[in-house]
This record gives sequence, structure tokens and C-alpha cells, in this order.
Amino acid sequence: MSGNTELKKARAGDTRALARLISLVEDSSPRVRDLIKELLPSTGSARIIGLTGSPGVGKSTVTGALIGAYRAAGSRVAVLAVDPTSPFSGGALLGDRVRMQDHALDDQVYIRSMASRGHLGGLAASTPQAIRVLDAAGFELIIIETVGVGQAEVAIASLADSVVVLLAPGMGDAIQAAKAGILEVADLFVVNKADRPDSQQVVRDLRNMIALAHLGPADWKPPIVSTIAMKGEGIDELVGRLDAHWSWLGSSGTLEQRRQARAREEITALAFAALRGRLTVNRLDTLAREVASGRLDPFAAAEELLNTRDGTDTEYG
Repeated sequence: MSGNTELKKARAGDTRALARLISLVEDSSPRVRDLIKELLPSTGSARIIGLTGSPGVGKSTVTGALIGAYRAAGSRVAVLAVDPTSPFSGGALLGDRVRMQDHALDDQVYIRSMASRGHLGGLAASTPQAIRVLDAAGFELIIIETVGVGQAEVAIASLADSVVVLLAPGMGDAIQAAKAGILEVADLFVVNKADRPDSQQVVRDLRNMIALAHLGPADWKPPIVSTIAMKGEGIDELVGRLDAHWSWLGSSGTLEQRRQARAREEITALAFAALRGRLTVNRLDTLAREVASGRLDPFAAAEELLNTRDGTDTEYG
């Protein structure tokens, strides 16, 4: 079945057609390359917001609140909730979807859980292609919610136009965020569960850290928004700050730069994946023995791999 045929159905609100397209991507179907090529002319319009933070800070609750706010403004909204891989089925744990049930009957909202399948960065390897499918299907806003896996959370910065880092009082989040390098990729900070003790301390810690960043006058200074997402408090301010960042991205030329960087990272990842696919275990083992024995240096071994078209040549240059 043609990808364009499925896309037309998805644009018309057929969630089954959309699910089939994303399943092709998630399952690494041989059709994915042709599918993405077909869909590419219809992409580039969606706005992508990434939410990341430690487990328990309320990412799914904030995501649900954002869905409601943007749906009230008339936008079609899609969510990719990238979950830990289930040790039993290899699929995604659906806790995030359960927590977003308020929007389950809205045909202008699509929520998909994707298994990270051990992929570093808290994001499934197929997430970039799933974003393209949702973009082509006509969703104006795509929210990516990550697992929350410490240092590797920074990977979301390569996929999102706006990165929101969620923290909560009593969890040592500000310090952990600094250690993980999250501060460097955050466009906005949300201190959720702001009705808890010590929430203002988290805000102060963040302000102090941002003050040390030496931002220039033309740079975006990440705002800090306090929310109580369970009660909907602070969500309007969060939306306003996100919209302000979106405007700044366009006016400063940063949006185009970010998307070019995203494409560069994707090309690099695909190239490395293709290279790995061409290497045989025997070939690697042979070179490894040569390096370990001192008969070949590792630089020459690496060049040998790169210069061997099918990964099976055993001649050393």
C-alpha cells in the first residue's frame, strides 16, 4: 500500500492508518526509506517540543495539560511518549498513555508510546522518522516525552525545537541537572509540584546556575516557570513562554540552524548504522587480534574497515 494513500487517510483523521505508518518506522521495515521519501515534501511545518526530566517529576501530567491548552487554541497535537522497553514483551510500557486518558476520545490528538529498546538518549532510534510521519500527517504540534535516563537525556535537544526540562522539589533535581549537562540544552525550566516545600529553593538554584552561563544580550535566557500541573496552575504561563521561544527561534534564525544540526546528526547516525551493517564479526575479530598482538595499530585497523567496501577483505594495506 502506498505511503501517500495511508498519509491521506491519516490526514483525514484515520488513526489506524497513522498507526500503521508509525509501526512501519518503529519496526524498521524495508519500506521505511521509500515511505520517508514519499512523505518528505509534506514535512517541515510541525513545531516540536521536547519534555525531559527525572522519573516522578510529572512529565506526563504536564504533557496532558499542554495538550489541553494547545487543543483549546485549535492545534492538532501528537505525543510520542518514549518509554522503557518492557522486559517481558519488548514493547512500550503504557503508563504514559493511561495518564493522558482525558484526551483519548479527541480525534485531533494522537498519543503513541514507543519503546526505547535500549537506545541511548532516552529516545527510540526510530523517533526522528516517527516525527516526520506525524508532521506529514498534519499535526501542528508534536510533543516528545522522554524516559528520563540521566545524562543521556540531552539527546532530545537534537530532535526538539524547544526543550523543556522538568524538575521537582525534594528530588535533588537542580544539582542532578547540572551534573547531567541538562542546563546546557534547556530552553525552559519547569519546577512542577510547586506547592511542595522547598520549591522556591529549586527556583533559586536554577537562577544561580543560569547566572553562571554568561549568556550574551542576543542569547535566549531560559525562563523558569513554576507549575502545579495536577491543578492546571502555571500552564498558561508555560504556554506563553513556549510561544515566546518559538517566536525568538524564528526571528533570530536559530530555528533553521537547529533543524540543520538535527539533519546533520541524523545523517551521521544513519551513516554509522550503515557502516556497522557492513562489518562482519569475523572481520572485526581478525583486526582485533592484529591490534591486540601489536602487529597492527588501531588507526590502521580503523582505516582498513573504512576502506573495505564489503567488510570482508583480509588484505592489510
